[in-house]
Amino acid sequence: MPNLQLHQMRVASVAWQICDSLLVNIDRESVVIACLLHDMGNIVKFDLNHFPKYNEPEGIDYWQKVKDYYISKYGKDEHIVSFKIAQELELSEKILNLIIKTDPHIVLEIRNCDNLAEKICNYADQRVNPYEIVSIKERNDEAKERYKNHPHAFDDEHSNFFLKNMKDIEEQIFSHSKIKPEDIDNESIKIYLEKLQDILI
Repeated sequence: MPNLQLHQMRVASVAWQICDSLLVNIDRESVVIACLLHDMGNIVKFDLNHFPKYNEPEGIDYWQKVKDYYISKYGKDEHIVSFKIAQELELSEKILNLIIKTDPHIVLEIRNCDNLAEKICNYADQRVNPYEIVSIKERNDEAKERYKNHPHAFDDEHSNFFLKNMKDIEEQIFSHSKIKPEDIDNESIKIYLEKLQDILI
């Protein structure tokens, strides 16, 4: 769906800006591609009535058929669906692993790991809500409300746990960066959104 495409492009743009700001070496291409593809299967969890405007111009019946097809082929777990689609694209093991690491449910694992690329992929996804670039707290609050009836939704305890660990990840990332988290916004990523048009996968 167009809104899902835009979300993935924004996440990839956030990751690209972070990579460009780092004082250490990183495989930027793998990070950006992983972020660009990380949510390919997310239509399986969409409530198509939640954002009616995003169903146009095709209409809700069209997207419901697409959703039903994805579920019948890949299942209902959006993380598994996205990974299966990525496998079909014959991506490198490194990129496939980074796609897996965007899962918010493994935030403690990401916080405790030494892999900066994994941290960036996980973090970049938490800076983008359905409309724009936001802080990790704003993203957490919005997602908590939007997914409150979803089987993978966080309760208050898990939401607070997630936010605490995500703040730690943010500090870990930007300790290697020339910029601050607040330097990443809707304006700063425009140049990266443009660059993404030239990426061939």
